[in-house]
Parts: sequence; structure tokens; C-alpha cells
Amino acid sequence: MEQKVYYKRKIEEALQEARAHFPVVLITGARQAGKSTLLQHSLKDYSYVNLDDPQKQELAKNDPELFLSHYQTPIIIDEIQYAPQLLPYIKIRVDQNRRKYGQYILTGSQTFQVMEGVSESLAGRIAIFHLFPMSWEEAREIPSWENAEVEENAMMHQLIKGFYPEFFVNPTLNPNTWHASYLATYIQRDVRNIKAITDLGRFQTFLALLAARTGQLLNLSEVAKECGISHPTAKDWLSILESTYIIYLLRPFHNNRSKRLVKTPKIYFTDTGLLCYLLGIETPEQLLKIFDRGHVFENMVIMECVKKLSYRKEHAECFFYRTANQVEVDLVVQRKGHLEAYEIKFAKTLSKEMTSGLETFMKDHASVHASILSLKQETVPLKAHISAMHWSQVLSLLS
Repeated sequence: MEQKVYYKRKIEEALQEARAHFPVVLITGARQAGKSTLLQHSLKDYSYVNLDDPQKQELAKNDPELFLSHYQTPIIIDEIQYAPQLLPYIKIRVDQNRRKYGQYILTGSQTFQVMEGVSESLAGRIAIFHLFPMSWEEAREIPSWENAEVEENAMMHQLIKGFYPEFFVNPTLNPNTWHASYLATYIQRDVRNIKAITDLGRFQTFLALLAARTGQLLNLSEVAKECGISHPTAKDWLSILESTYIIYLLRPFHNNRSKRLVKTPKIYFTDTGLLCYLLGIETPEQLLKIFDRGHVFENMVIMECVKKLSYRKEHAECFFYRTANQVEVDLVVQRKGHLEAYEIKFAKTLSKEMTSGLETFMKDHASVHASILSLKQETVPLKAHISAMHWSQVLSLLS
């Protein structure tokens, strides 16, 4: 097996714990997020099979029982979405000895296809994790990246490159070349595997239109009109992008949980490097010149919080807050029975007026911890119970 450069991922501890208590573990995430490398490095005693291999995929699809009998457990089965026919047969084998934990470790880069089979076949038998591209916390454990987020120019360079592991393994890699290849491969393989899209150029236009709206309420009808497609098509394409971890939809906070699901979400990209590529941003100077630079920075900070919470043991949810009067809070985290509210500002010059959204939220909700996350390294008190701090400090608060 090829030895790859590996940087420790924070999800490792949760993965090891899960395989000691569940017969099956599933890790989903975008292509190139590091799923295969993580598993091959941390589970060296497991056999490994990748369903990207056409011959193995063909056998798994057409004769799942023969395929599984050919491999000894414990086993890693990579890219399970290519042969969901395996899942009912994995269930049969697991049910023969439910107390034999860690038998099957699965990965998938297309959540809708995988989760449909999982919910039907493996409910109660499987632990599920989501692996995102590298986080700042993980990057800080690489010697040359320890203080990169504190130094603004270094932070912006990394924000533009993005956080896929390849950029940390190979720091001289050209971001434009990598992202162009990534998109081409993604569209040709994952998108076509999910849905027969004939006009790939229009799909790329749709993706670019979404990039221009990052950090904003998603008006899908408007996007569909600009792209020249129907609203149902736009909805389908959005689902594809979400299920393959290209975009992240942040839902609005509401005390009525059912209303959170129907209200308009905000759109973000799972990785800021791909976002910047679609926006044509190649340098910090270009980032500083664009009008919506604050939204790009906001995208990075929100995804850092999402990544942090994805490998924590306790249940937590992320939202944004917006009233009928358009009072907003960029990020609301609900966890441990309380709320944390954050405004995100791509700025060093801070003012008390920046706290207005947080103050409104605190009046309407009890037990709220509120902060402004900014570029300023020193913590600055602005109002009673509201301070501004460097954005990276939120990662400590979420511990």
C-alpha cells in the first residue's frame, strides 16, 4: 500500500471510540478531504478495498455476497456509494454477531446515496461522522503553520488556497491548477453519477452564481432565473452540491424547530479555496478590494466552527439569526443547553454599533454568551457582556 504524508486529524479519537462500540462506522465527506488517508493511517490492521476500482465495483454491485466473502473483517470499504447493494448484506453479516465491534469501516463522498441505504439497512448498527477539509486547529499541529491564523497575510493566503490536505502536504501547489482539476473531476464523476446532467457548462455557471452569493440568504428562484434553468432543476442541483460537500447551508435559528427547516438558509462553501477560485480571487490584495470580502472571511470562520463541532462528542447545531426587521447575527451555536451568538467582522476598527444584532438576540433569549469575532488580536470590551476578540479564539470557546 502506498505510504502517504499524513497529518493527524482531530476526528481520530472519536473514530477509535466509535469502532469499539459499533459494528459499522461510516465517514462521509468531500473528495480529497482525506478520508482514505485517515483510515489507512489510523487503522493499519484493517484490510482495504476501494470501490473506485471498476472490477471490484462490478463484483460488489452484481454479487455482493461473493464480494464480502472474499474479504476478511475488519475491513475498510472506500467509496461505498458506488455499490450500495452491499449494505443489506453487511447488515446480515453484522447481525450474526452484533457484539463484534469495528467490523466494517465505510467511506462515502455522496451523502444522499449513502444515507438512503444506511437508514434502510444499518439503523442502530452504525456510527456516522463527517470529515471536512483540514481545520486551523489541525494545521497548527504542522510545525510551519503554528501561528499562521494570527498573522493576517498568512491567514488570507491560506484562506485563498483552501484547506484540502493536499495544500498542506504540498505547499507550493498552484491553487488555480488544483481547483480547476478538482472541479472538472468532480463534475465528470460525482455529478454525473448522481444525476444525468447534460449541460455541464450551465451547471458550472450555477456554481459560480452561488459563489457570488456566499454569506447571503439564498434566493434560489433568482439564481435559477439568472442561470436560465427551472426552479426544480436549481433545487436538484443545490441538493447535489450539498450532498457532495461542496456547499454548506446554514439554517435560520427559530424557537420552533419545524420552522428552522422551511425558512430560507444562507449559503456557504465548505472550502474557501474553491470559493475564491470561483470568485477569481488569487491574492490577499484582490480579496481586500472586493466588496464582499467580509462574506468570504465569514465563510471561513463559520466553517471552522462547523469543523470544530463535527469532532466534538456532544451534540451541537449551528444557525444564523434574522428578524423580520432584518436584525441579524452571523452565527448561533446551540449546545450543552445554552446558546452562543457571534458576529463576524473582517475588521480591526471596532465600534459599539457592531453589537446591535447581538443585543437584540440577547434580549429575546436567555443564557446567551455573545462575542464579536474580528481580526483584532486583543480582546476589547464593547458593551456589557459583549467583547470583541480575535476570530481564532472562538475555537477555544467551543471546546
